[in-house]
Amino acid sequence: MKEYNVAILGATGAVGTRLMQKLAESNIPVKSLKLLASKRSAGKKLKYRDDVLTVEEATPDSFDGVDLVLASAGGAVSKKLLPEAVKRGAVAVDNTSAFRMDPDVPLVVPEVNPDALENHHGIIANPNCSTIQMVVALEPIRKQFGLKQIIVSTYQAASGAGQSGLDELRDEAQEHLDGKKMDAHIFPVKGEKEHYPLAFNLLPQIDVFEKDGYTHEEWKMIHETKKIMLNDMNSGAIKVTATCVRVPVEICHGESVYFTVDDAKDASREKIQSILNDAPGVTLKDDPKKQLYPQPIDAAGKEDTYVGRVRPDQENDNAYNMWVVADNLLKGAALNTVEIGEELVKRDLI
Repeated sequence: MKEYNVAILGATGAVGTRLMQKLAESNIPVKSLKLLASKRSAGKKLKYRDDVLTVEEATPDSFDGVDLVLASAGGAVSKKLLPEAVKRGAVAVDNTSAFRMDPDVPLVVPEVNPDALENHHGIIANPNCSTIQMVVALEPIRKQFGLKQIIVSTYQAASGAGQSGLDELRDEAQEHLDGKKMDAHIFPVKGEKEHYPLAFNLLPQIDVFEKDGYTHEEWKMIHETKKIMLNDMNSGAIKVTATCVRVPVEICHGESVYFTVDDAKDASREKIQSILNDAPGVTLKDDPKKQLYPQPIDAAGKEDTYVGRVRPDQENDNAYNMWVVADNLLKGAALNTVEIGEELVKRDLI
């Protein structure tokens, strides 16, 4: 059996530690593992399976002899280092936004468009976390009934902004409970002028605003969905719009997804539920009589995308609503990245 020299870029971050965990549980035959991070993290010790590995500073030469890179160290780092890894013969799966909209870089969710990997040129992009769980839930419906329109409103967890965002939410909650002023430095966007508390609050801004009034997060959901499903980020074949909201939840994004199917198809709530029940990577939790529906508190740490509240629009034919929840650090990041690696191994594309 062929074995692979693997490197994790950004090994000490919230996603990086989960990349190690999911890699250890994967069917990728790992010959050696190299942990890479910034200079300030170099020297840290992290456990992988039964070994304790030392984190190294990431430089272009770090990728000598590496076959597969799993990266989650920020877009600027990926843009600088992943082309260097490819020059040295590695295949890189990137969990940042650096390459997602590059027409020469496949944007892949294995349950949806694994064949896109066949055309890779060394770098494969992992989609945005909120996009991943939505397309995992919608793709089996699209295959059976077609899709004409998607309207999504997201309820995104603090951990989507990384460990620092998660820490700030916890600190603010304690400050509020102690009767102190909440000290905000990260949300809605760390680089923006204004910052607002997330604890006990809702923030209808994730990422910066574009000129058209949409945030970049909303832009990503719209165009990534089209690229993944239709291989064209600007396709008009499916109309997509999004409103993205940051909520005071630690882990797991929730999404209210409204969609319309092809008029000519004989869709129904029961048929959609049946399709979702059999779909790869999906767990259907949908029984209103028992108050059974997906919740972040239950989905955290789980690999599947959970779907419930499937119901028809009473005012418009061929239109439906559903509620989608997934762990944004697992399926939305580390797990999908590792699953891409598994698919590359399976197809002998490394």
